[in-house]
Amino acid sequence: MRIDVLSIFPSYFDGLTLSLLGKARDAGILDLHVRDLRDWTSDRHRTVDDTPYGGGAGMVMKPEPWGLALDELAAAPSASADASRPTIIFPSPAGEVFTQATARELSSRQHLIFGCGRYEGIDERVFEYAADLGEVRLISLGDYVLNGGEVATMAMIEAIGRLIPGVVGNPESLVEESHEDGLLEYPSYTKPSSWRDRAVPDVLLSGNHAVIASWRRDQQLERTRRRRPDLLPEEDRSES
Repeated sequence: MRIDVLSIFPSYFDGLTLSLLGKARDAGILDLHVRDLRDWTSDRHRTVDDTPYGGGAGMVMKPEPWGLALDELAAAPSASADASRPTIIFPSPAGEVFTQATARELSSRQHLIFGCGRYEGIDERVFEYAADLGEVRLISLGDYVLNGGEVATMAMIEAIGRLIPGVVGNPESLVEESHEDGLLEYPSYTKPSSWRDRAVPDVLLSGNHAVIASWRRDQQLERTRRRRPDLLPEEDRSES
């Protein structure tokens, strides 16, 4: 997969050189490019923002740097010769909510472009123009506002990237995670079996894998009812 990121703070993404995603980049599994939006400005101050039409507080990101950058990145070759148009993602509190299902869907794409807005946002015409170049998605991490799109983009890239085959060493570990089957993950334990007067549940020491699997499923349901009942069908939200 090829991932392009546009930001006026490209150093935000230095963390993507670490851990599993860093190894995936080194191995050629993930083709990641972080670019400074100011590289597509033409004035001596490298200006990317201006005052909003209609008045109001703050500044709005100018359309032309975005247009030039998207023209170049949308034309960039992806990891697949038969790739279709890129998916262009703008983190936005006005967008659809990002979920594990979204991450899994996007992990199958060949080329993602992330545009990190700042200030009061990006000129609306950029989203309209981007739709001529690829599929546009405005995506939100949740019902709150950040200073810019960098943090949200980092979170999405990590969630998406770890689902790409070859990034996580043991793919079975992805199957039992929170939200993969609509439930929260069951609790995990390791050695020692007793720690500070707290014991590992006896069922996990039994060696009976069928019983352990049943216990883990019950724990998923109980934890989801207690912490995120909104994830369950109405009939499963209360104890029977």
